[in-house]
Amino acid sequence: MFLCQVGVAIVLGVTTGVSGTGHISRDHAILVLVLMCLYAAGFGWSWGPLSWLIPSEIFPMKIRPTGQSISVAVNFAATFVLSQTFLTMLCHFKFGTFLFYAGWILVMTIFVLLFLPETKGIPLDKMHVVWERHWFWRRFVKEQ
Repeated sequence: MFLCQVGVAIVLGVTTGVSGTGHISRDHAILVLVLMCLYAAGFGWSWGPLSWLIPSEIFPMKIRPTGQSISVAVNFAATFVLSQTFLTMLCHFKFGTFLFYAGWILVMTIFVLLFLPETKGIPLDKMHVVWERHWFWRRFVKEQ
């Protein structure tokens, strides 16, 4: 996903220029389309389902319904904000919009690597132990 966003930014930056007023050739337009399709496929296979899967795995049984409700609400709100601001960003930042989103993909990846614990093989009723042992989150979770 990161590489596709950067690729789109490079193609648009090179073909339309910094001002974003240049014309893009048919071949470059096809390349942008292919990159965006690869991005959508990558999102569908990775980040897309995670907003539904991770909350069901990481929240302890006591707060799972509340946690998932908040997760869904935040997901919908973020989707709304992104869809409402994309065209304005594209008009002002030109190809930089795709670099902006690529930067957020990088930030999200680093966040997941550092702060999201592995849940493979952990029973749902033992998730509190994972949080109690995590290097960062243990200071916020009291042992049961």
